[in-house]
Amino acid sequence: MRLSNFKETHMHLRDATPGDIPAILEIFNEAVRETTAAWTNQQDTLEARLAWLESCQEKGLSVLVAEGEGGDVVGFASFGTFRAREGYRLTAEHSVYVASDARRLGAGLALLEGIAQRAEKAGMHLLVGTVDGDNAASIALHQKAGFAISVRLPQAGTKFGRWLDLVLMTRVLNPGMAAPDK
Repeated sequence: MRLSNFKETHMHLRDATPGDIPAILEIFNEAVRETTAAWTNQQDTLEARLAWLESCQEKGLSVLVAEGEGGDVVGFASFGTFRAREGYRLTAEHSVYVASDARRLGAGLALLEGIAQRAEKAGMHLLVGTVDGDNAASIALHQKAGFAISVRLPQAGTKFGRWLDLVLMTRVLNPGMAAPDK
């Protein structure tokens, strides 16, 4: 899909392939090392990221990449199970990561919109984003994409020697959808 809302460069979204895993790994591990976007200190391995992509694909879950003008992967997004019980089967949680040198150029919004479209097409009703309460840029990005702050959990996690608030942001993907009988 060609995107026109990028501010400074031409990029497009596409499904991730195993060949994208080194770039996805680099973007994710940068977030682990330098930000509170990923609440872990454990960097991923190439093997683990390949297994993750294969698992997502086997389950029919989308993993998208934003590709820059030169063909470089500058970000990725995915969605997966929110909670395991069947009552949550129409709710998904998403992740969006953008390389530090590509932030604020529109890739995050495009990835968020793209993954929301994929989740809706897959039959999901609600999409949930989990954001560090101090990450004003991510909260604003979600709000721009139609997400609302649903709850703030104070001191729900830690990283870099400090407590982190967890903000759950939600977007109903298809407001007219009737609830299933079972």
